[in-house]
Amino acid sequence: MLLSLAQWLQTYFPELGFLRVFQYITFRAVMAALTALLIGLAFGPWVIRRLTELKIGQPIREYGVQQHLAKSGTPTMGGVLVLIGIGISTLLWFDWSNRFVWVVMLVTMGFGLIGWVDDYRKVVNKDPEGMRSREKFLWQSIIGLIAAIYLAFSVSETSFLGVVQLFFRWVTSGFSTELPPKADLMLPFFKSISYPLGVFGFIGLTYLVIVGTSNAVNLTDGLDGLAIMPVVMVGSALGIFAYVTGSSVYSKYLLFPHIPGAGELLIFCAAMAGAGLAFLWFNAHPAQVFMGDVGALALGGGLGTMAVIARQEIVLGIMGGVFVAEALSVMLQVTWFKYTKKKLRRGPPHLQDGAAAPPLREVGLEGDAGRHPVLDHHDAAVPGRPGQPEAALTGRHDDDPDPVPRALPGPARLRAGPGRLRPGHGGLGRASGRARHGLGQPRAAAATGRAARAPA
Repeated sequence: MLLSLAQWLQTYFPELGFLRVFQYITFRAVMAALTALLIGLAFGPWVIRRLTELKIGQPIREYGVQQHLAKSGTPTMGGVLVLIGIGISTLLWFDWSNRFVWVVMLVTMGFGLIGWVDDYRKVVNKDPEGMRSREKFLWQSIIGLIAAIYLAFSVSETSFLGVVQLFFRWVTSGFSTELPPKADLMLPFFKSISYPLGVFGFIGLTYLVIVGTSNAVNLTDGLDGLAIMPVVMVGSALGIFAYVTGSSVYSKYLLFPHIPGAGELLIFCAAMAGAGLAFLWFNAHPAQVFMGDVGALALGGGLGTMAVIARQEIVLGIMGGVFVAEALSVMLQVTWFKYTKKKLRRGPPHLQDGAAAPPLREVGLEGDAGRHPVLDHHDAAVPGRPGQPEAALTGRHDDDPDPVPRALPGPARLRAGPGRLRPGHGGLGRASGRARHGLGQPRAAAATGRAARAPA
């Protein structure tokens, strides 16, 4: 919109030559990122308050990981904030005559609508499952197929009229019209090698990329907010690819297929990055809001559509390796459970569902004539130092199965001589020297020592 306004002002006021800067995609991309960032930071608190007032809190599955129960009630559907930033910023800064940006915007908002319905059912109906998988997949397939059919002819032509003509030529020819080479599947690192897909192959691949990426990003997000930073980084990289593909000079030099108009997608990618960083400000630990399906499905659909337009479908799988790994992990677990009725181990034993707390075990300082037991647990206190965690005593942490012994704090400090560690033992091994306050000595010996030091 601002580009059209600047062009109109230049037409009637030629002296406003500085407005020519709006013609540069890079300038508008930077401004789109800043605009989306400021919109997210400005409206974020208001959106979170509204979600809290409407009691749109995150429901947690009762059979899920117990550590997630503490996150129950945190406002969800925070992806609305991301979509607001992307929508307003993109509409302000991109060229409204560009058909590719409109396609990406419609796919993103369409998948966001599906996610919104899913989240709404979770909140209103108090059903952690939300929209059923078949229904969700049906609507995703409809949007994905429509976008795939349009892109199959849009990538091959330079104007909307050419897209319509190519489509009718394909239909009247008995569905046998071939697409130009720039619609082939490009292999990364081998710029001279590509595989012709044909119309049906292009449509099938595009459908899988859009729908698959949307669901993979949704699976990645979860309750830990993992998806937002990979989305920002992958989206920014796709923006660079789109800019190169849309430039006749850069695409020829780098042996990329030239797709006129694809460079304008850099505006959308920049807006996505700015809105994502703004959302991250409120999603960082402790999270004030979760993205929800409304954000994850939408951002994934947008990434897949941009990868198809930039002809970087395989590169998307490489850059979005986190998304691929998460999707494969879920498919593996579901398949394993379906045929074995058992769950795959998902982490350390103490994080497993229904696992009991780790038991207390005795470790201590073993001297020549005795042993002083110490509670080896993260909640145990050291004698003489109320509230002192046991980690300060032995250096033990949750992720350290073989702690490094340290000197006891406060009055329980040791002055140990040369000694050695016993493997697998949580405390000190054989150590020569003497201990203060009777620690590591028999009670009788400690009493004798105190008597000997008493003044006459």
